[in-house]
Amino acid sequence: MCLSVFETTNIFGQLKVTLSYTIIASILVVIVLLMIMIRANRKEENLNRLTNVVEALAAAIDAKDAYTNGHSGRVADYAMEISRRHGDSAKEQAQIHMIGLLHDVGKIGIPDAVINKPGKLTNEEYDLIKTHPDIGSHIMAKAAAIPGVAEGVRWHHERYDGKGYPDGKAGNDIPKNARIIAVADSYDAMTSRRSYRDALSQEIVRNEIVKGRGTQFDPEFADIMLQMIDDDTDYNMRGQST
Repeated sequence: MCLSVFETTNIFGQLKVTLSYTIIASILVVIVLLMIMIRANRKEENLNRLTNVVEALAAAIDAKDAYTNGHSGRVADYAMEISRRHGDSAKEQAQIHMIGLLHDVGKIGIPDAVINKPGKLTNEEYDLIKTHPDIGSHIMAKAAAIPGVAEGVRWHHERYDGKGYPDGKAGNDIPKNARIIAVADSYDAMTSRRSYRDALSQEIVRNEIVKGRGTQFDPEFADIMLQMIDDDTDYNMRGQST
């Protein structure tokens, strides 16, 4: 899948394709080894090691974009808090946190020049950016140690009204974890500085979440995000982990 994407763009050459495959292969090897370790004794210690590797991977992904340092960690934190307020179990909260850390793993396959472009993207560049959920889901397809991760990664840009990507899923056909990540991801995107704008004000962010309730976002999880915003009277969530 990655190769076919790269062959259809003139943005970078075969050397970068090879490098991307090397990075992805290395990641998969580490994850597979850690999954084997988890099945052995000392499971708690090995799970902590897996978490550390995933956090390092998330940091590497975020480092591709000079304006989104810490994005994956913040999304993971927001998603876990939404899950907690929803009444999910500690295990479910831990799973959504891991999925949040990995939700943008597919950006490994997107050229830095596109991710860091300061101006408006061309249609070709935007189409390339939109491939990252598909790339990420293929990377994570074998990560059985993290239940639901491939689905969360693939569908975190779907919309509740069915107008998202890559598959146009709608409503409850979108897995719960992906619906949670969608709200958390959008919140951090709006409250973080981008190459083309500063972080938005809390009032504007709140209004955008309200506007997207039932269209872009699952209304239940949008309402929880709105509660979190209202509780954050000093706007301390912006640009930092919760």
